[in-house]
Amino acid sequence: MRDSKSYCAVITDDNNRKTLCRLHFNRSKKYLGLFDADKVETRVAIDRIEDIYLHADALRATTRLYA
Repeated sequence: MRDSKSYCAVITDDNNRKTLCRLHFNRSKKYLGLFDADKVETRVAIDRIEDIYLHADALRATTRLYA
């Protein structure tokens, strides 16, 4: 994990170019940043931390890109 002022990045192999997702929890509304094959981030609003599990398929797809 890499923490910054605006988000916390979940990365692979300690490489900031291999970001699996970003957690945007600093505001009243929470967001999960998901990445596609072109490394474009899409923010998805979540109400609870457990809502991350609803996006497991997208996270797995991003993980497969780096495998």
